[in-house]
Amino acid sequence: MFDDDYNDDELGPLEEILARYEMVKKGEATFVPDEEEFERVIEYYFQMSNEEQAMTACEIANTYYPFSPSIMLLKAEILTQAQKYGQALRVLDELEQYDNNSLDAVLLRADVYVSQFRHTQAAEWLEAQSANFEGREKVEILLELSDVYDEAEEFDSVFDTLKKVVAIDKRNEEALQKICFWAEFTERNEESVAMHTQLTDDDPFNALGWFNLGAAYQGLKMYEKAIDSYEYCVAIDEKFEFAYRNMADAFMRLKQYEKALEVLEKHIEIGKPEDVIYEAMGYCWEKRKDYSRARQFYRQASQLSPQDDGIFYRIGETYAREKQWEKAIKSFSVALHLDKENASYCMAIGNCLMELNVKSEALVCYLNAVRLKPDNKTTWVSLVRGLFLAGYYEEVIMQLQVATEHCGNKADFIYFHSAALFELGKVKEATLHLEKALKMAPTKVKLFTELNPEFLMRPQIADLVSKYKKAKKR
Repeated sequence: MFDDDYNDDELGPLEEILARYEMVKKGEATFVPDEEEFERVIEYYFQMSNEEQAMTACEIANTYYPFSPSIMLLKAEILTQAQKYGQALRVLDELEQYDNNSLDAVLLRADVYVSQFRHTQAAEWLEAQSANFEGREKVEILLELSDVYDEAEEFDSVFDTLKKVVAIDKRNEEALQKICFWAEFTERNEESVAMHTQLTDDDPFNALGWFNLGAAYQGLKMYEKAIDSYEYCVAIDEKFEFAYRNMADAFMRLKQYEKALEVLEKHIEIGKPEDVIYEAMGYCWEKRKDYSRARQFYRQASQLSPQDDGIFYRIGETYAREKQWEKAIKSFSVALHLDKENASYCMAIGNCLMELNVKSEALVCYLNAVRLKPDNKTTWVSLVRGLFLAGYYEEVIMQLQVATEHCGNKADFIYFHSAALFELGKVKEATLHLEKALKMAPTKVKLFTELNPEFLMRPQIADLVSKYKKAKKR
């Protein structure tokens, strides 16, 4: 294959070789350059993107060395680069008559097939040729084969091929890094656990093997075993950043936020600052209800990723949990400025405004959320709740009809409908709606009672709710 290194003067300075080549080209040379000198000339012109001159050099070289596999290979590469695939294949056919064991030729033919979108033929070719090679060369062919399967979207075959590579070379970094992803992508984590368990038994100091085992366990939601595997990984390689990252995630899944923070702090010690790490630390502190500390890390994350709207939303959430509504609105507004099409941000601002008793502005936010996501039940729930709390009971019923058209007949909507009817004094109709909602989803009755706790002071409502609660217990 082409070599970018032109500082190797074993054959003499490149300028001298090019000068001698020009004399041959003009028919003025007193002696003929050898094969390696011709190769350097061809490579020089090709790397300079002068394919025409490179091909001319190939043709001249071919007149002196008509059976040279290396010259033929260079010619085939130039033709491939020029997208003259048929000519390239003919040259490779000729080359194989003189050298049928060239790894570069095998890989180049596969590249040509892939360029022609003949993925099946490329895979069959590489599969067949892999039997003719051993060791490192066989590994190269199999890695190329895995890439072909990837392009052909035969993803299970990618995983199977990478397994073959690891069976030959237990420390092959490329294969081990890729197979971790493909085990998750193809949902073959159980198979990956078995494979990497055997690998780490055979090679207990294989850090990548332990990492992959942890990732496979994590994919199966076996977080304790995943953490054990990551701990082996970092014991072997204490600078294995992704192991700390995944271990922290596993601790977070187990709600062990203190341990997650310890691991994330170690990640910061060994790696460069990353927004995702600071954000994860903020999340852990938020879960521990230390909102001030959470904001410190969220802000560090936002400094590294100032366009990440999600971080500003999380900052807003911490303020909202502390009932600091004005500050929450500011953060949610930044998030909405960065992503103007996010209905959740509109609802969050609306909720804060409702808490501040600025109901008209809150309703505008809820309407925007509905406009952005008209088929989302949550946006409608926010709107109708806002309308109810603002005392627009007739409007609640009207909007619920539209909501039902978009989202279907949901129990949430029927509870709201019932509450609005009670407020309008339509007790009989309201009771029928309440009973219908209780039949559909008795566990959601809190939606109804939170709208007006005084509802439960009415005997007919209290009796009806009690009846369905008892029925649920039975």
